Amino acid sequence: MPKKKVYATVEIADQEIRLIVLEIFEARNNVLRVERVHCSGVQNQKIVDEAAVVKAIQEACKNAQNALGFRIERVLLAIPSVNVQRCSQKIHVQISDGTKTIRLFHIQQGFNKAIEKQLSEEVVFVNVNQITYYINGEATHKLPLGKECDDFYMEVDLLYADKETMYAYARCIEQSNLQILDVCIDAYALAQETGALISDPQRPIVQIDLEQDHCTLALFQHGRLLNTTTLNQGYKFFTEELQRKYELSDAICYRLLENIFTSDEDSASDVICYIEQKEKFRVEITLEELAASCLPRIRAWIADINEACAPIAGQSSQSMRYILTGQGANIRVLSMMLNAFNANAQVFEEQTIGARDGAYVCGLGMAYAWQYVNKIRKEDKISVNNNELEASIDSINQHAKENAEGGFTQKLKNAILSEKE
Repeated sequence: MPKKKVYATVEIADQEIRLIVLEIFEARNNVLRVERVHCSGVQNQKIVDEAAVVKAIQEACKNAQNALGFRIERVLLAIPSVNVQRCSQKIHVQISDGTKTIRLFHIQQGFNKAIEKQLSEEVVFVNVNQITYYINGEATHKLPLGKECDDFYMEVDLLYADKETMYAYARCIEQSNLQILDVCIDAYALAQETGALISDPQRPIVQIDLEQDHCTLALFQHGRLLNTTTLNQGYKFFTEELQRKYELSDAICYRLLENIFTSDEDSASDVICYIEQKEKFRVEITLEELAASCLPRIRAWIADINEACAPIAGQSSQSMRYILTGQGANIRVLSMMLNAFNANAQVFEEQTIGARDGAYVCGLGMAYAWQYVNKIRKEDKISVNNNELEASIDSINQHAKENAEGGFTQKLKNAILSEKE
């Protein structure tokens, strides 16, 4: 039986650990299990309580393992887009074996030489942004296996991220008794799923990753991640006044945001949408109060994004485009306020069965990022214990076989025999 390509992705988000176990089949993701475990060990994209993060990761893995019947041993890990830097390396590869034919080991040779580049003491190599091959005067992004030439060039665009942040996140995985199969910058992973990397190469795209406590803006053009920046305002900012006034939890505030169905305060009704009895007082929030409190803050947040992206929009406002993703993309009222942006904007809606939630876009994108680089690396390791995976599949197949009723004739026969008994 051919080895199943089953991978687990982990994202350490603002308020939770997100785990996705999926199978890659014919270049598509088949989601097997998703887990979300609350965690308060992260603040401003930094690990402040390693023990809490490790405990949450272990709980997520345990829940998934119990449901699937096999152990998770390795994961793909998302790294925050902190201090992201780019560097381009042009590598000359000689075909010295006399074949005059490009083979995989020639490409691996150039790839390994390119990623040896050390940019600075503060950052570490994380992802390959883009690879362009120059063969006989022609440029291509596809693997040039079998092409005939004496030599060729590889222009390898590399992505680096903050060393301290990456090591802190990686340590949490290792402390959870897991191995790291690969790491991926979260903005790059998101772009693999949203399509920001493969859109019109001449059109600048700003990807907005809206999470609870922060918002990451990532600029893409020519099929590459060019720059990232972080705004320290997430969707929690929208409900800050209500949360302070009524002493509401983060989970309740998020549910309230999901229940705003108008972008106009004047059209909101005075119907009560939330009731809670506190120890000292009673909470009653109407749709009118909810809209009046949150909508101006959403507009202020959009204005901050417009200001941050004004230089890009000023150069090409007709072609520039925003893509809104992350958990904040689940807030439906944002799709009603897209005209407030200073360029065309859209909310990315995840369509993968089993993971139709903005919170899972990063995890799904990591699997595609891994496939891209693994065409060169040819790493055959997967995230789960292969023997247990095969045993689980055999058990499922055997159970299906034993309980199969067959066609109509067999079903009728079974019904008659059961009546006789």
